[in-house]
Amino acid sequence: MARLVTTLMILVFIMLVSASVPVAAAESLGVVATQDNPIATSEESIAAGRTIYGRFCRSCHGQLADGRGMAAPAGSRPANLIDAEWDHGSSDTEIFKVIKEGIAPKYDMDAWEGRVSDDDMWNVINYLRDLATN
Repeated sequence: MARLVTTLMILVFIMLVSASVPVAAAESLGVVATQDNPIATSEESIAAGRTIYGRFCRSCHGQLADGRGMAAPAGSRPANLIDAEWDHGSSDTEIFKVIKEGIAPKYDMDAWEGRVSDDDMWNVINYLRDLATN
């Protein structure tokens, strides 16, 4: 019984830690990040995401986020961001990580950390989710 209580306490602690610390901090602690998008989906968030997408993402991923942008690096194939298949994870947290850190090893998908705020990255994700449903 004591072992069960200890195990449950550890699980509760891990859940609390992963829900209360930022993604990068949770990962550095060895906790699998399961954070949902901290920016609620709203018309304001979607509009902000559309603006950021248009400024930074559209040239490679296309007007409709279908991967048909005109300025993608030569030899690259930008992802279709509105289809059902995601090569680098499909949760909001995984998508956030791709936007923030880019995709190694060639970094055809640039890392946007330091150039776009975290909130703007989350807003772009809300915009893409909305775009995919319409």
